[in-house]
Amino acid sequence: MIVKDFSLAEHGITVTDVYRNLPPSTLYEEAIRHERDSRIAESGALVAYSGEKTGRSPKDKRIVRRPESQNDVWWGTVNIPLEPTSFEINRERAKDYLNTRERLYCFDGFAGWDPAHQIKVRVITERPYHALFMHTMLIRPDRRQLADFGKPDYVIYNAGRFPANLHTAGMTSKTSVDLSLEDGDVVILGTEYAGEMKKGVFTIMNYLMPQRGVLSMHCSATADPLTGRSSILFGLSGTGKTTLSADPKRELIGDDEHCWSDSGVFNIEGGCYAKTIDLTNESEPDIFQALHFGAVLENVKLEVDRSVDFHDTSITQNTRGAYPIEFIKNARIPCVAGHPTDVIFLTCDAFGVIPPVSKLTPSQAMYHFISGYTAKVAGTEMGVNEPQATFSPCFGGPFMVWHPTRYAALLAAKIRTHGSNVWLVNTGWSGGPYGIGNRMNLTHTRAIIDSIYAGSLANAPTTADPVFGFEVVTACPGVPTEIMIPRPTWPDPAAFDLMAERLAGLFRDNFRPYEALASDDLKRAGPRAKA
Repeated sequence: MIVKDFSLAEHGITVTDVYRNLPPSTLYEEAIRHERDSRIAESGALVAYSGEKTGRSPKDKRIVRRPESQNDVWWGTVNIPLEPTSFEINRERAKDYLNTRERLYCFDGFAGWDPAHQIKVRVITERPYHALFMHTMLIRPDRRQLADFGKPDYVIYNAGRFPANLHTAGMTSKTSVDLSLEDGDVVILGTEYAGEMKKGVFTIMNYLMPQRGVLSMHCSATADPLTGRSSILFGLSGTGKTTLSADPKRELIGDDEHCWSDSGVFNIEGGCYAKTIDLTNESEPDIFQALHFGAVLENVKLEVDRSVDFHDTSITQNTRGAYPIEFIKNARIPCVAGHPTDVIFLTCDAFGVIPPVSKLTPSQAMYHFISGYTAKVAGTEMGVNEPQATFSPCFGGPFMVWHPTRYAALLAAKIRTHGSNVWLVNTGWSGGPYGIGNRMNLTHTRAIIDSIYAGSLANAPTTADPVFGFEVVTACPGVPTEIMIPRPTWPDPAAFDLMAERLAGLFRDNFRPYEALASDDLKRAGPRAKA
């Protein structure tokens, strides 16, 4: 159902040519006619470019500080406060700019597959590419739902081609992404990167859901096709979350954003937003084959024959593809499942200290959830010459609104209530740190994940780690026994001890800002102090 001349007057938008919820085919036509440099790849995906900004701008994200919510928000470098007057100036600036456009695109969709916790989101933008992107990332309404959509809960005003005014109080650049929880509005200025809209919706859900006792999570989720029970995987970039979620023996609930309610797990999104750098059909067949008609390819280079060079990073290393989740063959539609049997924390430990797989208590789960640890390796970034620890609270720090202990307490409560097992899985190095040891074999990691899903590790033999305290699994089908405990795999055990204490110290340093709100059990769940 194509809706032209849809009225946005209630939002202060007076443009008469407003196209609401256009189908992908029409958005393709609009993009080719009116977008700069939009193309159609040989695979059928729409290729679009986000201009100067090819990634998120976390330092330009603001939340409006108002009395109703100011005591709920974890203020600081993640949630930077903005005064209401500055927000109103930015919102009026965005509306004024949108009102100068000849045509606008509106997409109305849902966030959250569970109807009990679903919110209605409206996106207003001048770019067909942005409308198609949100068509893929939000849950698409059918004709009846669109006709009965009514007033949205949140509105995204995407005026990304127009800059913020540096003279407006609180602005530090021409980019500003502002969220007013009370007004239900997101305002985007000075960036055309589509991911800002996706993560704006996630930030909203991260505020709303904990108020209802629902845990919002930056994770992937899969389901057992026979029992309907789920498993969730947390992990920062480079830990293997996407690769390990692509499991033909399981159904994909979603790849990035989920909630855990009293009914089970549900996906927040209607699609996936995957990195495509060095993508091949052999390495990630599900993602590669999903990037056909109806998908968006962002900031990639096209060859003369319109094939995509996924290895080209001349525009950005952050090339992306967005596609509806039903483009994945084993997707579970609707994207809901039962309570998780297993919660898996993935870490790529370049220090070579974390065991291949360990079992965590609820308190340890809280500690490692708040820590959100992985490590960068030498050569991945300029100036990184040795392993560097990276910590992101709740494995999604840039999108958390409440203090991380609020999410961790919800996680522990749900683990205890539903008897979920919690695992820490190292996809990083064994036998020494990066440069000395070897990366964990993917076959062995898959064997560990398969054994977790099968339930065979729940009663496997374990031994307590002398530094971190968690129970290290000492035997797993398909994994050599000699690599299960890290210390004996090192040529120099004394060097291992020094490295283990060094990593433990980094954990302690990272956790210090959270100690004021941490219980004694939570504090004891971290690495043991050196005697």
